[in-house]
Amino acid sequence: MDFLQLAKQRCTTRGFTEKRIAKDELERILAAGRLAPTACNQQPQRIIVVQKPDNIRKVQKAYQTFGSQCVLIVCQDKSNPLIRPFDNKCSGDLDIGIICDHMMLAARELEIGSVMVGLFDPEILRKEFDIPEFIEPTALIILGYPS
Repeated sequence: MDFLQLAKQRCTTRGFTEKRIAKDELERILAAGRLAPTACNQQPQRIIVVQKPDNIRKVQKAYQTFGSQCVLIVCQDKSNPLIRPFDNKCSGDLDIGIICDHMMLAARELEIGSVMVGLFDPEILRKEFDIPEFIEPTALIILGYPS
């Protein structure tokens, strides 16, 4: 598919069917995230793939999932951050944004809908998934087949 056409077709999805994402499709989406450029290629992302119903309910304590059967908790490893010396800005948030965009475009190419969420309670996810302090839940990507 032509890139601009793909970008035009990607839209926020807030309603999903119960159809599960196939393993090979999920692996393709995650591969797109691994291939995303990051500052100095540090690859700060740590992604928790949530598919089991009990774990989806854990995510729902922090944010709604719109009936999705798959949520990616996109975290950044803060143990060795790349800091801009001029103003101490960490590159991690920008990196996570690029990574999420790559994964959402890969999902769209597969006709899988997505919504990226930043407005969630990270402490709930930290507790529910036993995420260590140096790993920061930064974004959720809620995936599935649009209803």
